[in-house]
Amino acid sequence: MLTTDDHRRDSAGLRYVYPVISRRAGGVSIGINLNPNNACNWACVYCQVENLTRGGPPPIDLACLEGELAGFLDAALNGDFMQQQVPPEARRLMDVAFSGNGEPTSAAEFADAVGVVGRVLERFGQQGALMVRLITNGSLMHRADVQSGIRQLGGLGGEVWFKIDRALAEEVAEINGVPWQAAKVARNLEICAGLAPTWIQTCWFGLDGVAPSALSRDAYCALLRPLAEKLAGVHLYGLARPSLQPAAPRLNALPAAELLDFAGEIEKQTGIRVIVSP
Repeated sequence: MLTTDDHRRDSAGLRYVYPVISRRAGGVSIGINLNPNNACNWACVYCQVENLTRGGPPPIDLACLEGELAGFLDAALNGDFMQQQVPPEARRLMDVAFSGNGEPTSAAEFADAVGVVGRVLERFGQQGALMVRLITNGSLMHRADVQSGIRQLGGLGGEVWFKIDRALAEEVAEINGVPWQAAKVARNLEICAGLAPTWIQTCWFGLDGVAPSALSRDAYCALLRPLAEKLAGVHLYGLARPSLQPAAPRLNALPAAELLDFAGEIEKQTGIRVIVSP
């Protein structure tokens, strides 16, 4: 049986398609992994990808992706996959999510892959019924091909979850392993929100036993405040599964009350609604 703790990309024995039970989506999410080589342009300290490396994905076999997604949808909708692999309380398909083992938009075929998903959903009568989501760090939003893919995703009624974990340069460098330019991130976020409904996704946790500071919280709210009217909301979540990165021993989950307190602060300072998943 799948569980919320089991997000293995090979759980269905496929190259690109993997099912998970998503606590944030609220049921079975059909993952699309465009980074089967475990390569990403970020290196987040809480990442659950084993043997994570820096870089981009290999060429994507779009025909294979289409066949895998069609086969899995058939098994989920018409076969016994749900009965055999999913607990009763989670037996509902919620979305098709571009996520996986690295940054999905780093694939040169990203826009074409969105087109594949749209065709398969239409074939099964699921276009408009199953949400299409992109979970992204947003770093490549300036590229025309990435914008094309997100525009297609928006046309499918989909949405984007755009990662912003912190808004201070020194914290982003430590947590996500990348340099930080607030103006560039704000620009990329504005581009994204203009192409498809966009949520912020934020992993909130302690580091070396210390929770994010008041300065960190204020910087986060200050970054989002000017774009408040363009954003769908914030998904604020804690550590659910163990990190497989060298920094794992430094991480600690925060009490639910602390996440709820920060959620209230975000809503008060920005007017953006927040959904909390401790």
